[in-house]
Amino acid sequence: MLFIFYIIIMENCDLIIIGAGPGGYETAIDAAQAGLNVTLIEKDKLGGTCLNRGCIPTKALCRSAEIAYMMQNSSEFGIGSDKPTIDYPSVISRKDKVVDELRNGVATLLKNINVIEGEAKFISSNVIEVNGIQYTAPQIIIATGAKPATLPIPGTELAMSSDEILSMSTLPKSIAIIGGGVIGMEFASIFSAFGVSVTVVEYCKEILPPFDAEIAKRLRMSLKRRGINIVTGAQVTSIEPGIIVKYQAKGKEQQLETEAVLMAVGRKPVLPEGLEELGVMKNRNAIAVDDEMKVIFNDGCKPENVIIYAIGDVNGRCMLAHAATAQGKIALGHTQNLSVIPSAVFTMPECAMVGMTEEQCEKEGKKIKIGKATFRSNGKALAMGEPDGLVKIIVDDDTDLILGAHICGAHAADLIQEIAIAMASGLKSSAVKETIHGHPTLTEVVKAAIP
Repeated sequence: MLFIFYIIIMENCDLIIIGAGPGGYETAIDAAQAGLNVTLIEKDKLGGTCLNRGCIPTKALCRSAEIAYMMQNSSEFGIGSDKPTIDYPSVISRKDKVVDELRNGVATLLKNINVIEGEAKFISSNVIEVNGIQYTAPQIIIATGAKPATLPIPGTELAMSSDEILSMSTLPKSIAIIGGGVIGMEFASIFSAFGVSVTVVEYCKEILPPFDAEIAKRLRMSLKRRGINIVTGAQVTSIEPGIIVKYQAKGKEQQLETEAVLMAVGRKPVLPEGLEELGVMKNRNAIAVDDEMKVIFNDGCKPENVIIYAIGDVNGRCMLAHAATAQGKIALGHTQNLSVIPSAVFTMPECAMVGMTEEQCEKEGKKIKIGKATFRSNGKALAMGEPDGLVKIIVDDDTDLILGAHICGAHAADLIQEIAIAMASGLKSSAVKETIHGHPTLTEVVKAAIP
């Protein structure tokens, strides 16, 4: 009789992290510096979506688009030039070089950490298997991120995802972008600057649904002046061969013919295999967590031999890279103020926000005062040729604390940080207003907007 024995290799460590995006790899580095024996598992490339298919490559494209736009309008600055030609393969090559350099930097930071390449599978609550080898730890952090979502309509296979469009080697003459959120509007701005005819079809009544309506409208009007066609309040019903996008708007069936389609309708969390069988509670499609980022289990399913955390996109709380990093610090026991998380859209012009919108304040019945200042009245903005912009700041009328700030204009992503620091520090709006701001700088617009 022949007996076959399988030897299961089991490796022990202090902490297992699944996913090497910003949340995962930065948490791994922090944990290792604190003396923990860390195993970091990644099935794809170091840096996750943010570095490889999200934040960084799109920002590289944004910069190329900015240069193209500046050259197209150089005569306004007294500099003559012929119409610039777009060498798109070179644009993509530069984007790839930026990503490669940063990914190599991440690999260097992780050189003293046990990094495993492969897909993680939960065998039990405290045992993870990768490439036939099992790993166990008293603490596990799930940081597996999210992937592009799609609409349940006929013809979705004819559309590209935000992942796929980054690998496109040639520019289409026209593109329809389904979804007017952050991803959709960034690509709309990029492709328009490259000379592509762009149409955005958004289901909601305004683009950038999470943003303050006044700021979103200002961006929409600015992009329309640049030739981007934006259709709001429209429901896409199908994508037909050809390629024809059909949608309903204002009670009528309409369609547009285009050379390419981008599906940019959000992202959905990616859960490791075997996790749901453990009785994990879900919040919609995401892993439910408490304020310590600990995974919440259904009644009777909570494991006693391990603490499992979920950080970043996979818990659905705030799908931003810097939010994932902050949540990772919380999982390690550090204090982070998650009530103040700035976000930005890298369009031309940029948009940024932090805190509550005017609509949210009104819904909660808060007594507020609102201040506004335009970029057109700012010397630096005019000198830069960037007069199109607005800063809007919302202050609690009783406490003088800043409840929210919203910016549309040049370098909005940088300008929002001043208000974020003030909010996180509990400073009153008067502290910002009474601080001397350098002249001439764009920060003067922020100061001028304090009510």
